[in-house]
Amino acid sequence: MAHDTPEFAKRRVTKQVNVGGVLIGGGAPISVQSMTTTKTADVEGTLAQIYALHGAGADIVRCTCNELAAAEGLAQIVPRSPVPIIADVHFHIEMALAALEAGVACLRLNPGNLRKPQEIKLVAQEARDRKVPIRIGVNAGSLHPDLYKKYGKATPEALVESAKMELAYFAEVGFDDVKISVKASNVPLMIAAYRLLSEEVDYPLHLGVTEAGPPPAGIIKATAGIASLLTQGIGDTIRYSLTADPVEEARSGRQLLEALGLRERKSLDLIACPSCGRAEVDVIGVASAAQKALEALNLPIQVAVMGCVVNGPGEAREADIGIAAGKSKGHLFIKGKVVRVVPESEMVSALVAEAERLVEEGVEARLAAADQNAEMEAEADRQALLGDKGIDANHAEEKIAAIRRRVT
Repeated sequence: MAHDTPEFAKRRVTKQVNVGGVLIGGGAPISVQSMTTTKTADVEGTLAQIYALHGAGADIVRCTCNELAAAEGLAQIVPRSPVPIIADVHFHIEMALAALEAGVACLRLNPGNLRKPQEIKLVAQEARDRKVPIRIGVNAGSLHPDLYKKYGKATPEALVESAKMELAYFAEVGFDDVKISVKASNVPLMIAAYRLLSEEVDYPLHLGVTEAGPPPAGIIKATAGIASLLTQGIGDTIRYSLTADPVEEARSGRQLLEALGLRERKSLDLIACPSCGRAEVDVIGVASAAQKALEALNLPIQVAVMGCVVNGPGEAREADIGIAAGKSKGHLFIKGKVVRVVPESEMVSALVAEAERLVEEGVEARLAAADQNAEMEAEADRQALLGDKGIDANHAEEKIAAIRRRVT
């Protein structure tokens, strides 16, 4: 006998926050988040990981901001990232303020670690004035000592009270651009805490099982908690916290949403940079044309379209294939290696043709067929562009100076 597919519980109605253009809550699609494992001060390494995360399905990426060098790194990372960047702040108010100077799209504050009311309210005021949301990131492993005394241990009520204490501080300064998480490594505790919180507030909720551990057990734990709540209509953005390459987090989150029918499944994965001071072409136009042509072919590959040759191939080296704009040229690369340089007018057609060959012949065969002079020509274009645009095309040094003034 045939059965109708059961529907999930109606999705909870919440306020909506805007994290760098990604809408969360208020009926927006459920978004996928992950966090870099690099030192944020390592700008190129962090950007490469951000591009890999975006390529694997992350809509938003969080980076730690635990020291001055990390804040300065954020000033350079934010304008070059393909996705909004959240700064993760645990202990130091100076780092939260510095991250705001760096231009991050959101802050994550742990109320169990950043405890002084005046400092919390100061950060909220600055975030309010800049229209930057804050995630109240409650964690069962780092609650305020007073809550451990009151409840004896981490309980759903303790986690929810922690979040509401922080909300009260925010309310004193008229700030409510907020999303909340009440994470625990214990799945039943996590589920109970989010259920309770969803009954008491109408803010969007960030779901996650903290410290889920390595795959496959970590994926099972995270899925058990996150999927249980999503099917109940609870949750607006998710993160898998795995002891693994964070690309696994983004991929798992995306696959879960697709499996639940909460995000559209796509065979082509096209990533593109948001453009910056070095961009030589209309990145949006080239990316749109490439996506249209490649989607028509239904090729199951990851493709990158980058606005310049200075950092493009390196940042998107995890992509199967991509193209970066030089001075009236396009640098075609496979797995980060430049294989051909083509005229700007042929960028899209060359990318599509190479993508078809790549699917048919494989990566090794196409790398073997690379133009031997391509990398030398690409490096010459790269140096010429650096000469024209300068090292600091995004004016990050100005932000770094502001950060240093703020911190010191």
